[in-house]
Amino acid sequence: MNLNVSNTHYNHSDSIDMFLAEEIIQWVDWITIGIGLPLILIVMIDQGAPVYVINLLISDLIQLFCRFLFILIISICYCRYLVIVKPLWYRFRRNIKTYVVVCIVMWLLPLFFLLFLFLTYNPVIIFIVFFLLPIPLFIFFLVGTIKALSGAVSVPADEKRRIAAIQVVVLIMYTLLYLPLILLLGFIMKSNSQFNITLYTVAIVCICLSPLADTTLYLFIRKSIMDKFLASICSCKISNHQETSSTDYESRSATHTETV
Repeated sequence: MNLNVSNTHYNHSDSIDMFLAEEIIQWVDWITIGIGLPLILIVMIDQGAPVYVINLLISDLIQLFCRFLFILIISICYCRYLVIVKPLWYRFRRNIKTYVVVCIVMWLLPLFFLLFLFLTYNPVIIFIVFFLLPIPLFIFFLVGTIKALSGAVSVPADEKRRIAAIQVVVLIMYTLLYLPLILLLGFIMKSNSQFNITLYTVAIVCICLSPLADTTLYLFIRKSIMDKFLASICSCKISNHQETSSTDYESRSATHTETV
């Protein structure tokens, strides 16, 4: 009798936790759609956005409705890697034909992955490998970019730091967003392990935040946007300083008048 009561209490509390988790995920989902969709449209209107960034934003739009695609971010890091390591090769290969071929291959890879996923006996392992595969690629691109930048004399030091910082932020962003999902899949592989609602909530929330993180990162690495942002901060500081100076001057003038 006591065992039945304890099981009923456990199932009741577990259902409450699951309800709260679903509520949190739903709210985060709506927030990312409300904020991410306008940001994606703003970036897509930008005429200076690269082709691979446009493809990434299209995948983010799809992810806002089906929450899956992320592979195109690898092509962006690879593109940045080629710009630094092999600039001449990248300049001569930078044409419409190359863009079309790379974009078609990147869009077909998830379809082959889904087909291979349905044909395998244990799809969880395939998911884990698929999510872990971009991490060594990001590290390889980061190391290659840093080595190429260290030998580049014509590139300014600020530009070197900015390029390296972009690669580091992409690696950290991907790790933080997809590591909870990888851990969750690892728990699912163990049939005797208890379902972790907290890890499930964190993993799904991180996946929901992925399109917003991609768009925000692109907005901050754009020089024009960063220059406008820094200029607005400087103008605010200058206006505040001028207001403070004028207030001090008026107070000193009033004090001097009263003294006279």
